[in-house]
Amino acid sequence: MPENTIIAPTAGAPDAETCLPDSEERRLASLESYGVLDTVEEADFDDIVELISIICEAPIAVINFIDRDRQWFKSVKGLGVRETPLDISICAHAILQPDLFIVEDTREDPRFSNNPLVTQDPYLRFYAGALLTDKDGLPLGTLCVLDHKPRDLNANQRFALQTLANQVMTQLEFRRSLREQQALIEKLDAVRKDLVITAATDSLTGLLNRGSFEQLLEREAIRIQQGAPPAVLMMIDLDFFKEINDQFGHHVGDRALTGFADVCRDVFRQSDILARWGGEEFVVFMPRTTLHSALLAAERLRTALRQNDLIAVNSAPGAITFSAGLCTFSGKQSPAEAMQRADELLYQAKTEGRDRIICEE
Repeated sequence: MPENTIIAPTAGAPDAETCLPDSEERRLASLESYGVLDTVEEADFDDIVELISIICEAPIAVINFIDRDRQWFKSVKGLGVRETPLDISICAHAILQPDLFIVEDTREDPRFSNNPLVTQDPYLRFYAGALLTDKDGLPLGTLCVLDHKPRDLNANQRFALQTLANQVMTQLEFRRSLREQQALIEKLDAVRKDLVITAATDSLTGLLNRGSFEQLLEREAIRIQQGAPPAVLMMIDLDFFKEINDQFGHHVGDRALTGFADVCRDVFRQSDILARWGGEEFVVFMPRTTLHSALLAAERLRTALRQNDLIAVNSAPGAITFSAGLCTFSGKQSPAEAMQRADELLYQAKTEGRDRIICEE
C-alpha cells in the first residue's frame, strides 16, 4: 500500500475501508492552497447551497471539503454542524468516485448501513454528491444533497448538481487567483522600493548619493521660497584620504568611509540629510538650522571622530580628521550656487591647513 494512502474505517462496518487517493499529500496541499478551510460563511457559497437544495428538493445541502482527519463544511443547510469526523463521512467515499456519487438508500448499502449518521439522528437515507476537483483533477470535496428518505435524482437535477459544483470551484479558483495576484503585486512593490532605495543611495555607505541629494535640494529650495525656514549646507572632506588608501589599501579606506558615515548618523539629527557627494566628500543638509547650531554640530563630529579609530591597522590606532565649509541655504540662490559656495568654504578650510571648519560670514 502506498505510504501516503489514508485508511478511514467506515463506522459500523469494520471490514469496509475508505482509501483516499494515492496522491493524498498533493491533494491536501492543493486544498490548503485555496485558503478555504475554517473560513466564515459567505453568501456566494450559501446561495449555491440554497439553490441546489431547491432544485433537488432536498432538505440538506452541503459544500464540504475532506481534510486530513475531518470533513469540513464551507456552507451547510439542514445540519447544525460545520464539521464531522472523517470516519463517518459519506463524502470520503464520494471523492474516490470519478463522477456523481449517488446512494439511493443508505440502509441498503453495506458501506453505510451501520454509519451513525444513518442509524441515528439525522437519519440520512439518501446521498448525492458531485466532486469539487482542482485543475489537476484532484478531488477536494463535494457539493452534495441529502434526504431523510430513500430517493434518486432526475437527469436535470444531476446536471444542476454537477454544474453548481463546477461553480463552487470557479469561485475558489477566482479567489485564489486574486490572492496570488495581490501577493505578486506586493512582491513587485517591495522590489520597486528596493530598486528606488538602491538607486538613491551610495552602495558603500548607505547614505544618499549625489543625484538624490541634488533632487532633495531642488525640492527644499522650493519649500524655502514658499516660506519654510532657511537651512544650512555643510560640505565635508576627509583629510589626507588618498594617503590612507595608498598606505593601507582601499579596503581600509572603504572601512574608514563606512565608519565615518556611521559616526555622522550618530552625531547629526534625524531630520538632517546626509549624502556622499563623491570619493571622500560628504554633504549635510540641515533644515531649520542656524549657522551657529550647524557649527556646534560640526564640532561634535570632530570630537566623535577623535574617539573612533576608523583606520586602526595592526592594533595601531588611526585618527581621521576632516575639513568643512558651512553656508546658509536661504532660497535666494539656486541649489547649485549654494553647493558651490559651500565648496569654496571647504576649499578655504583645506588651504588654511585642514582639520578646520569655515563658516560664511
